[in-house]
Parts: sequence; structure tokens; C-alpha cells
Amino acid sequence: MDINKMIKENEFLLKEEFEKIDDICEYNSNKVINAFKNNKLSENHFNMTTGYGYNDLGRDIIEKIYSDIFKSEDALVRSQFISGSHALTVALFGILRPGDTLLSITGTPYDTLHEVIGIKDNPSSLKSFNVNYEEIDLINNDFDYNKIEESLKNKKIKMIEIQRSKGYSTRKSITIEKLEKVIDFIKKIDEEVIIMVDNCYCEFVSKKEPIEVGADIAVGSLIKNLGGGISPNGAYIVGRKDLIKLASERLNLPGEAKEVGPSLGMNKSILQGLFFAPSVVKSALKTAVLASITLEKLGFNVEPKYNEDRADIVQNIIFNDEDKLIKFTQGIQKGSPVDSFALPFPGDMPGYEDKVIMASGSFTQGSSIEISCDGPLRKPYIAYMQGSLTYEYGKIALISAINEII
Repeated sequence: MDINKMIKENEFLLKEEFEKIDDICEYNSNKVINAFKNNKLSENHFNMTTGYGYNDLGRDIIEKIYSDIFKSEDALVRSQFISGSHALTVALFGILRPGDTLLSITGTPYDTLHEVIGIKDNPSSLKSFNVNYEEIDLINNDFDYNKIEESLKNKKIKMIEIQRSKGYSTRKSITIEKLEKVIDFIKKIDEEVIIMVDNCYCEFVSKKEPIEVGADIAVGSLIKNLGGGISPNGAYIVGRKDLIKLASERLNLPGEAKEVGPSLGMNKSILQGLFFAPSVVKSALKTAVLASITLEKLGFNVEPKYNEDRADIVQNIIFNDEDKLIKFTQGIQKGSPVDSFALPFPGDMPGYEDKVIMASGSFTQGSSIEISCDGPLRKPYIAYMQGSLTYEYGKIALISAINEII
């Protein structure tokens, strides 16, 4: 089988899908450049602060730029966040109080939040602080509106959490259209409930972001979409001003909130990463679409299909075969720029119950916007492929992975 010839044929078939992705990239590029211009970004904003980080002009401009892009009242964008899960944790602990109830309406959240919430016992969890947790599963990849209404009418829910990306589940990711519909439904029942959206993997995949469709707060990572493969760490929280203050006081300390936190030379990387982000997300989406059509033609189940509307950069390949999952992941590693000679094997990872195999030959450790692939060693043995800084490098890694399984 000539994989290179097959790839060329598939690229021709994907012309219309690629044009849709190009259009979204152009729209979001305009959004970014206008935010830079409106806030008068200057070279002096690249300067660093140390220690307490008082009067960090660049840090403050970054947060104004994020507010512009997300159409939010305020933003907290910091290198002190070590991951998206850390930013979610800060938001949850910053806003929720003993006796409050947190409700997830997208089923069980991502594995790394289990000990944060108390789904898995941990003396530092929200549960240990007497914060209640409930969840409602999706039905046929959409929200269970009847159960949501019942829950909101029968008890006081302080916060609703919506995880847009599928995580390690088999469900579909939540599109911005579905998100807008459910938020409108919720607010008509209880306008006071706080809606927090886990936006990881979803930024710049469509033309709107969660705050624009009614969310109160949204959270994401800078080693995913918005970091553009340049930001070496960090995360963001955007939304209502009062909620951002609570989160910033949890990250830093009460009374000082956003006024402290040194940039330590990160400002330029965060800004440059954001500048490249629409284009990098475009490359990741094109790589995912190419993987979808090619692997489906090779007889594997894929989700989403190549011509479906996408909510995030993640492409699922359902192998129903442990060996093929391992070999495909190893093939991605072989096609990566860093540690291409290393051979990943399943192993234990902090925050995960199953053994996980992970390929990430990336310049930034754990970066999901660079070409990567991972999956838990459990049925139906799904590979979760995401990222690629350029489409061409994504295609090279994909061909490498396919060659491993055929």
C-alpha cells in the first residue's frame, strides 16, 4: 500500500474542509491583531519583573488583550499556573465555599480533576472542604435538559462546570452552538448560577468563545492552543471581574490578587504564542482532518469524521486493539522532532487510574498543541491525537504512525 499516494488523494478530497479551516483562522487572526493594536502593545511590554511583580506593565497588557479576545470583563493569564487543570483548580477553590454544590453537566470530568473534586479520595479535595459534587451525563452526545432543569429547580447549585473537550471519554466534544443553547436554557431557570467552561483544546477552533455565548468564566492552558507552541507554560482564566478577583486571590493571596505575580521574562513568549495561535490551531485541525479521512479509509473507526463540525483539536482513532494503539502512538513519537529515537510504552501517570501511553516529542514538556498522541490502556483502545505546529510536520508524523500499524 502506497500511503503517500493515498495521502495526496485525500488532500485533494479535503479542499473544501481545508477552506473552512482557513476562513476560521483568518477570522481569529483579525481578532488577535486587533486586540494587540487596541491595547497599544509595545516593545517595552516584553520587559520582565521579579520578586513580587509589582507594576508589571506587560503582564497587565496581556490580560487586557485576553479580555478583548474573549469579550470578557477581566482575565488572569499567568506563568504561575502549571497547567489547565491547575487553573481549573484555582477557579474552583477560589469561587466555591463549604456547603456549595458543584454540578458537572458533561459527565465525569477529566482524570486530573478527580482528586481535586473528591471523586477519588484526597484530603486536599473540594469534598474535604464540604463542597458537594454532582454530575449529569450527556445523552446521545447532547445535554440532558430534563435532568438539568430538575436539578436546578430542586436545589441551589452554586456552579455548573462544562468540559467542552472529550478528555479520555468516548463522547463527542461540545460545539460552541451546543454550549450557547444550554447556557441560555440554564440562565432562564437560574440566572445566578455560575457557569464555568473548561475550554482546553477548543480555543480558536470556531469563531466564538464561551464568554461570548453567556459563560461566566472560562479556563484553558497555554501549552495547548493559545500558547502557539511558543509559551513554555502557563494558563488563563477569563470572565466576570468578581470571579477573576476570587481566582487571583486564590492563586496569589487575599488583598493583593492580580497586583502581584512576576512575569520572569515570560511576557514576550506568551504574546508571541498568542500571535501564532490561530495559524497553529489551523495546522492542528488540518492534521486532524487528514488523519480522520485516512484512517477511516484504512478501516478504523474515527471520531469526529473528516467532514463534521469540530469543537476541539482532538482526533480519536478507535483501534479496539491494544497492540495497534501502542504501535500508532510509537509511530507518532518516531515522527516527532524531539526524542524521535525514544520508544514510548504504557506506564503509570500521576492523576490517571489506567496505564497511559503517550507520544510527545515536543519542545515543551506535555505540550498538546505540538503533534502528540496518547491514550489509556483500556477498551476500546482509543488513540487521542492532537496538535501540530505546522500541517507539513503533522502529515509527516501521521505517515510515520500509519506505517507502524500496517
